[in-house]
Amino acid sequence: MALSFCCTASVPPLQRVNSKLSGKKCLQEVKSLVKSLGIHSVTSSPVDSLRSGNWVKLICGASFEDVVDIRNLSLVYTLAGVDCIDCAADESVVGAVHEGIEVAREILPVRRPWVMISVNDDEDLHFRKAGVATYVRDAAATAELIHKNNVEAIEIHTSGRNISQFKSLWEGLEDSVRHLKLVAVSLPDLGDSTLSSMDAMYSIMEPRLQCLNLWQLDGRPMSGDIGRGATRESVAFAVRLAAIRDRPNGFLQLAGGTNAHTVNGLKKHGLFRTRSFAESSNNEEPKYSLLQALIGGVAYGGYARKIVGRILTSVQSQHGLSRIEDYPEHLLEAIVQAIGLVGTVKGYDVILDWK
Repeated sequence: MALSFCCTASVPPLQRVNSKLSGKKCLQEVKSLVKSLGIHSVTSSPVDSLRSGNWVKLICGASFEDVVDIRNLSLVYTLAGVDCIDCAADESVVGAVHEGIEVAREILPVRRPWVMISVNDDEDLHFRKAGVATYVRDAAATAELIHKNNVEAIEIHTSGRNISQFKSLWEGLEDSVRHLKLVAVSLPDLGDSTLSSMDAMYSIMEPRLQCLNLWQLDGRPMSGDIGRGATRESVAFAVRLAAIRDRPNGFLQLAGGTNAHTVNGLKKHGLFRTRSFAESSNNEEPKYSLLQALIGGVAYGGYARKIVGRILTSVQSQHGLSRIEDYPEHLLEAIVQAIGLVGTVKGYDVILDWK
């Protein structure tokens, strides 16, 4: 298997990764690779990533509850530098995410990504498609999970067509939202009614919103496709919303069909890491001191799970249910795959040649 990836930054590239290294050598290669890329120190913040336009979220999947895979995915993508890990609103799943994060930070003291739980205000494609019955829908149970499980963010999946259900869920969360650092709303492209739905939902949230908020633009839900065409819908959705100046407050983030071609799609439309400067006259200070990217970042779900999942499946077929860090050669291979994807957004300077 060969993977080559290159982007420009100030750190020197790692020239070659050898899959025939011993376990000890492979673990050292993992550490060297992560260090050479300057992947988040503990002093950086996911907020900085949102404002700079290089936020990356891993979507474990609101209907995906395989705790062993979730733990290993969280470990791998924490080392690859994601800003947030989104998972099902289930205590055992949240625990698996935390365990993966902490093991990653034992390997190297990288920054801890935020943990996000996903809920839906009604029947949602992500859960309907998977036939899930254990998914937490009760707002009170979700609020309790936020209180006791060190959850920094929540994402509400909505069709955007029934605002009363959104309001009922939001009000049911009560004061738990005060403990959050980010509230995200995931919605599909509703055409001409998208903006009015966003306005209505934001007006419901605003009185009790004490943290950042984000709109997840769900272009092609649960795709996982690798082709260029899969990401077109999410990019087109972002292009349209980014052009609306009077949209409600909040970062914009792509999802649904996102893959290794997504950033190139954004670049073609001038949206990747494009900052808007506030106007000022004479010697007056700009109205806004913080410069913010038009698009906060990208979330990767099915595609991110697929490229690393192949390696996790290989580990399980050889060793049964396993902790990936116990097999450093597979961990290295998984890190290479994860960095190849995350790096398209983060701008890592790396040339990987996996043989």
